[in-house]
Amino acid sequence: MISPRFASDYSMLKFLGIRDFVIVSSLELDFSPGFTALTGETGAGKSILIDALSLALGERGDGGMVRAGCERAEISAEFDTAALPLLQTWLREQELEGDEGVCLMRRVLDAGGRSRGFINGRSATLQQMREAGEHLLDIHGQHAHQSLLRQDAQRDLLDSHAGLQAEVENVATAYKAWQTLHRRRVQLEQNAEAVAAERELLVFQRRELETLNFSAPEWEALQADHARLSHAAALLETAQFGVEVLSEADTACLAQLNALTARLRAGLEFDSGLQDTLTMLESAQNELQEAVYALRHYQQRLDADPQQLREQEQRMADVVEAARKYRVPPEQLPHALQGIVARLDELGGDADLAALAQQDEAARNTYLAVAKKLSTVRGKAAQKLSDEITTAMQTLAMQGGQFAVQLTTLPEGNVHGLEAVEFQVAANQGSPLRSLAKVASGGELSRISLAIQVAASRAATVPTLIFDEVDSGIGGRVAEIVGALLKQLGKRHQVMCVTHLPQVAAQADAQWQVSKAAQDGTTLSRIKVLAPQERIEEIARMLGGVTLTETTRKHAAEMLGIAA
Repeated sequence: MISPRFASDYSMLKFLGIRDFVIVSSLELDFSPGFTALTGETGAGKSILIDALSLALGERGDGGMVRAGCERAEISAEFDTAALPLLQTWLREQELEGDEGVCLMRRVLDAGGRSRGFINGRSATLQQMREAGEHLLDIHGQHAHQSLLRQDAQRDLLDSHAGLQAEVENVATAYKAWQTLHRRRVQLEQNAEAVAAERELLVFQRRELETLNFSAPEWEALQADHARLSHAAALLETAQFGVEVLSEADTACLAQLNALTARLRAGLEFDSGLQDTLTMLESAQNELQEAVYALRHYQQRLDADPQQLREQEQRMADVVEAARKYRVPPEQLPHALQGIVARLDELGGDADLAALAQQDEAARNTYLAVAKKLSTVRGKAAQKLSDEITTAMQTLAMQGGQFAVQLTTLPEGNVHGLEAVEFQVAANQGSPLRSLAKVASGGELSRISLAIQVAASRAATVPTLIFDEVDSGIGGRVAEIVGALLKQLGKRHQVMCVTHLPQVAAQADAQWQVSKAAQDGTTLSRIKVLAPQERIEEIARMLGGVTLTETTRKHAAEMLGIAA
């Protein structure tokens, strides 16, 4: 069955599809905003809807949830997320975003117990599905997890209720800045001796390399000069041999060439065909003469001073020794010096440690200032929220009960402030306050959660709230109050409630009837969205049992009329 949709100014669950799950063959539901009541006979399967949503949001499942004779169960849920910026950011960070303003959750569970999860059509882990689910839906009941049992959620609810988001962010920023400086200071202080020894060694190494005053271009020049100086005698001999061969020997090349060119010039008188040969030989003659001049100049320039050679060899030996000491090639010594200087800057000096200590103390004072400001406002907000929820408890069959937001001082504080936040409750008059997480009665827990949600509904960020059996142990006037509170809560959230009480169901904006019947020898569960006349019949059934009378029908119609 499909319920009518109408406009809503908050995000919500829009669609749920269930196939082959427990005793559901196929079910498709469109959801509307406001308060919806789920009613039906005991054992009809009202909890199946909640179990299916839990599975779609990452709760663990097993093969027994698959309908008998089927291979797999499949749950699909569509949420409107236009008003959930934190979820949209999380989806982008996880690379799980889909169509704008929509989040699709899908879970497939096979009969062997294996399951797969998908967010917006992309494979997702159960942890990711649970994290997404924390933004989308809260289930309040005797056997379901709920965010209000977590201290971090309790702290966030208190801060949101008081509008302290900006102050909380300032505290977190100040704390992180302080801790960064503090960790650096502690690290330096704990390693003071080792740091001092390392600094002393680095200073010596820097001085040694700066004294060496070496550069990579110098190494290339040193190698070239050393090769030249160490072979000076052989080079001079080679140059002299060249001069003699070309110019000074009795059979020198130039003398022979000069004689040849003279004869060719004479021959030109008789045959001009010798001109090309003469031209080439004259060019060669000029080139050889230039070579003679170059060799003589080289002889004059070449220095064979043994002292200079020894100095070059000593310089090279110093460089090679330093390179071996610092375990780098000679040409990398300047980079080694840069690394030493950089490390010294990181270590700083005693003056840097003293300055860091001052910065650490200043950052701590800044944190304490903003954290104390938060604590003051948080304390007032805690008292106000405690009073509001305690008042609400008195109307929910918990007369004499008390609720308290306990703030426990943290000596050094943390990123959230100078106190831990814990919700505590005493369900009955005279009972001691205990942590909300330790409340034994599931019905009490549901009603307390309802009171908290109503009190904090303006600040609550989860759009869809489901209450399972919140009417446990109550009736009459209290049941009407519970219904009224749920209706009030439905003005800001999408609220669904599994209930056995007509007083609660009558307050709902919409009512769904859960039933089961045999089909082809198999028991199947169905959900029907009730029309106004059908609601009268269902409320009458809840009032009067199996046999309905006109009196119970009139009573049911009256209850619905009053609620409307």
